[in-house]
Amino acid sequence: MAFSAIIPSHKTSSLIKISIEDPMKLTPFSQINLVPRKIQASQIANASLPQAFVSKDGMSNSDPLPAFNFEEYMADKGQRVNKALIKAVPLKHPMQIHEAMRYSLLAGGKRVRPILCIAACELVGGEETLAMPVACAVEMIHTMSLIHDDLPCMDNDDLRRGKPTNHKVFGEETAVLASDALLSLAFEHLASKTTENISPDRVVRAIAELGSAVGSEGLVGGQIVDLASEGKEISLNELEYIHLHKTAKLLEASVVCGAIIGGGNDGDVVRVKNYARSIGLLFQVVDDILDVTKSSEELGKTAGKDLVSNKATYPKLIGVDNAKKFAGELMTQAVEELAYFDPARAAPLYHLAKFICDRDN
Repeated sequence: MAFSAIIPSHKTSSLIKISIEDPMKLTPFSQINLVPRKIQASQIANASLPQAFVSKDGMSNSDPLPAFNFEEYMADKGQRVNKALIKAVPLKHPMQIHEAMRYSLLAGGKRVRPILCIAACELVGGEETLAMPVACAVEMIHTMSLIHDDLPCMDNDDLRRGKPTNHKVFGEETAVLASDALLSLAFEHLASKTTENISPDRVVRAIAELGSAVGSEGLVGGQIVDLASEGKEISLNELEYIHLHKTAKLLEASVVCGAIIGGGNDGDVVRVKNYARSIGLLFQVVDDILDVTKSSEELGKTAGKDLVSNKATYPKLIGVDNAKKFAGELMTQAVEELAYFDPARAAPLYHLAKFICDRDN
């Protein structure tokens, strides 16, 4: 039976409409119809979670969800991701570059992106082992972006995850090379370590998704517009473009790649893409709020830098209270997409969205 699925997005991104004849077949990119649409940060209303997901304890469904221990889930998945990352980047010659790569890659962090990838894989019926190579690849790319962000020519930061930044420990030259090495290793790892049980076309599509997320129409595009906007007055639409590309694109790729590798059909991929687009922007809105409401000690990185550098942020353009309301609206949009899936399998993604929304560092 044919059906349609839709992704609402930023005006410079797309509303994707796909007609699916075979629910197990992935539509080639060239056959996806793109229709512009826009998410309005200026039209903020008090948000509430869809009733299908709301209960006294904050999480239920029309069919009550089983008990879910989010902290235990995050700790367990994070530990498994860490073990896989340690194995993926062993200490070997030349020692200096591998030490620098491991220093940032294994410096801690919440592992939100790789866990999102695994959760999306499991959401569509896949297993964790299938998604682990792409989950590690996503974290390598994320770490590369953090090393770049902290460089003197970029955000010029001295602290990351409560530790001195990579270039402060190893020097700028090594930091640049370490980030370059992590980027190339990410694609090598995904291509070479993904199990033979995954069809080649799905592996290729995951590689393409990651490449798009990090390139000139993704993370790099968002970063260059962000740098060019420092000290200038920009609109909400321009700010949204920056964050959808600089931050949301990689979160989106994490979830989409997990669903692709897990065997999801086009409808599954569209819905998790929509979910991820919302939580990706949510992640940055919350970051903006924390930057002006928390201390450096609480954040594990330098607080107030956006204010000092006169960067445009959601609190600056619409105020802290309205930024919080917008975060609630994004949370609602994300959760609505999960109503199409089995409640028990969707529980980790719901709690991950709530974690991103409620985090304090």
